[in-house]
Amino acid sequence: MKIVVIGGTGLIGSKTVAILRQGGHEVVAASPNSGVNTITGEGVKEAVAGAQVVIDLANSPSFEDKAVLEFFQTSGRNLLPAEAGAGVRHHVALSIVAIDRTDNGYFRAKVAQEKLIEASGVPYTIIRATQFMEFLGGIADSSADGNIVRLPPILFQPIAADDVGAIVGDVALAAPRGGIVEIAGPERAPFNEIIARYLKAVGDPRQVVRDPAAGYWGGRVEERSLVPLGEARLGHIGLDEWLRRRSQARA
Repeated sequence: MKIVVIGGTGLIGSKTVAILRQGGHEVVAASPNSGVNTITGEGVKEAVAGAQVVIDLANSPSFEDKAVLEFFQTSGRNLLPAEAGAGVRHHVALSIVAIDRTDNGYFRAKVAQEKLIEASGVPYTIIRATQFMEFLGGIADSSADGNIVRLPPILFQPIAADDVGAIVGDVALAAPRGGIVEIAGPERAPFNEIIARYLKAVGDPRQVVRDPAAGYWGGRVEERSLVPLGEARLGHIGLDEWLRRRSQARA
């Protein structure tokens, strides 16, 4: 089976590509460096020709509201018609849990991306993931004021990139859902507590302060704003195991 992975050299893409290749599939790791650019349209038709599955893991290089919206809309408008023309049988896209329940510019752009997919006519599955453990440091930075990190005590359920890559590969090989699959890590705990555990484990001296008024990337959040509300597929790697693997990889 020919599978094209847009963003195939990124954090999740590289893991998904490796898993699918191990399964004996013909996998194209598509990226601008390989001559496939979903923003300019360069190489897109050629890449998806003959493909049964396309996995879209591309991510915007900018988090600025207007730029990220333009990225996902332009990318979708170049990629999805090319897939329809090539007879692609399954479009898989990675999205984020609660993007329709949390107000920030990046989440609004992901909602726009999902709407393009739903209207494209290409059979699809959208995978909404919780925040990646690999981004915990960046999340702490975004909420820091000097040596203080202010975070709301809302529920948080981060997932390891290794689990995301494995689940994306599984979903890509299954039949299209025509809807959304939510995935999350195996452990749910208050946001501030998880970030505090992470900072302590990596030797970061900043203090995490529980602040019910604190937001998330500029948006207001409530208790369940960042976790699945219903049934979700859970990863296997908890925070302590992820930290152990991270430490070993850096040793």
